Amino acid sequence: MRLLAALSIMIVLLVVMGLWINHSITEAAQELSGHVQLISREVKQSDWLQANKQIAELEQKWRQIGSWWPAVLDHQEIDNIEFSLAKAKEYLAAGDRVHSLAQLSELNLMILHLPEKESLQLKNIL
Repeated sequence: MRLLAALSIMIVLLVVMGLWINHSITEAAQELSGHVQLISREVKQSDWLQANKQIAELEQKWRQIGSWWPAVLDHQEIDNIEFSLAKAKEYLAAGDRVHSLAQLSELNLMILHLPEKESLQLKNIL
């Protein structure tokens, strides 16, 4: 009987921890996405100085938020985000509007894709 109770508690803790991690990743992704959208608006207004400041802030935020993600997420997805962020930073530094917007759009899509990919849904199980 004790074994069944211990196993039940472990399963409940595992599920709760998984839900908490999923919630944390979703919130972090929304926050990062907001930064990317702000940078995109700056680029559209041709405010390169502000856009470069914002991309530096985004990079710092990514370092803070993304530091624990490798423990629970696919490393390839995280590497792709880092590569995309590096490209966007260089396009912004060069003042290349078209490539900057394209790369920022791709970065935003990759960031928002992570919580969806990791969520507990039937399509992710099958």
